[in-house]
Amino acid sequence: MNRAGYEIRETVSGQTFRCLPDQSVLSAMEQQGKRCVPVGCRGGGCGLCKVRVLSGSYQCHKMSCSHVPPEAAKQGLALACQLFPQTDLSIECLRRQGPGDHNNKNQQEVSS
Repeated sequence: MNRAGYEIRETVSGQTFRCLPDQSVLSAMEQQGKRCVPVGCRGGGCGLCKVRVLSGSYQCHKMSCSHVPPEAAKQGLALACQLFPQTDLSIECLRRQGPGDHNNKNQQEVSS
């Protein structure tokens, strides 16, 4: 286990932050004052914090299948609130944020 944590890089914003092995990516982001992923319910049910993991190893806790179906999860989609790194990660935020707004529940999904 890496006690110093892992580096998380969000590729759309270019922001990086550290995440402990037992901490969700979203929690680490918020704790360090970053705003590269929108924040919603923090429990895996709303889908606002959807990201694509581009590289690295991770484990996911329970997520809403309506937001991340099993097939999508196999392709690297995850909810940042349920995403726990096992190595450094490179992620891509799949939702757009308005200026200065990281808690807007009326976000638009970016087409992929």
